[in-house]
Amino acid sequence: MRYAWISGHKRQWPVTLQCEVLKVSTSGYFEHVVRKGSDEPSKPRRGLGDEALLAHIKAAHAGSKGEYGWPRIWKELLGKGVRVGKDRIQRLMKLHGIKARGKRRYVVTTDSRHNLPIAPNLLARNFDPGQPNAVWTGDITYIQTAEGWLYLAAVIDLHSRQVVGWSMAPHMQSSLVADALRMAWFRRRPEPGLIFHSDRGSQYCGHEFQALLTGYGMQSSMSRKGNCWDNAPTESLWGSLKVGRLHGMRFDTRRQAMDEVIDWLTFYNHRRLHSTLGYISPMRFENNWFAAQLKKAA
Repeated sequence: MRYAWISGHKRQWPVTLQCEVLKVSTSGYFEHVVRKGSDEPSKPRRGLGDEALLAHIKAAHAGSKGEYGWPRIWKELLGKGVRVGKDRIQRLMKLHGIKARGKRRYVVTTDSRHNLPIAPNLLARNFDPGQPNAVWTGDITYIQTAEGWLYLAAVIDLHSRQVVGWSMAPHMQSSLVADALRMAWFRRRPEPGLIFHSDRGSQYCGHEFQALLTGYGMQSSMSRKGNCWDNAPTESLWGSLKVGRLHGMRFDTRRQAMDEVIDWLTFYNHRRLHSTLGYISPMRFENNWFAAQLKKAA
């Protein structure tokens, strides 16, 4: 009934506003429109009209909370069986002002001005280790709130680009990155020998974090001085988070920012189409890999 009410009043108020007031999902509304259109015999799925296709586009865009541009929306629709050309997707999105969030630059948080030991660059930009739990990468970023900065540390399994550990705090002390690594280790329990790659920040070079790596049987690897490309996958993760989700948002409290970040991390791992992985999610990519290993062993 709520969806029907929205449809009857969409010329009076924006759909997104109505969904918020009625406490219903925006993507759910557009998916309802798609289902309703597909039930009509005059509108078969193979020949979607512009209005039905636009509903699909809006559902995919709302489902990503505005992160997806036309390439990922096109890939998502293809994955759902909607056979449509990318040019048509681009045309409709441009016509209706549907686009990914805008880009902006962010300040680097690394402080390598210290006298702590530096690990060699074992990774050497080999960003495709071939199997899970062989190489993890880590980094820190920050999010502005009215209460002050919120700092986020993440650990990525480089094979699937899955975020396997994270930690958030109002500071950039070594415990921030140590907690993210502990979470990753307890979730994955990798065999000894794993390479952990990071920048030269004091948090990663310090005794607490290095002792943790040693205790887990991990090898420390670090980027060359001032070279962010040596840790490009993690830098890409921050770009996706800040450009795709957080750009333009304002947070009154750190708790609000934390909730948004956790929501995005869940979306990223389970649903976000990753271009490096052939436009499937990190979780699906890893599950496919394990399925292939079982098939080989059979």
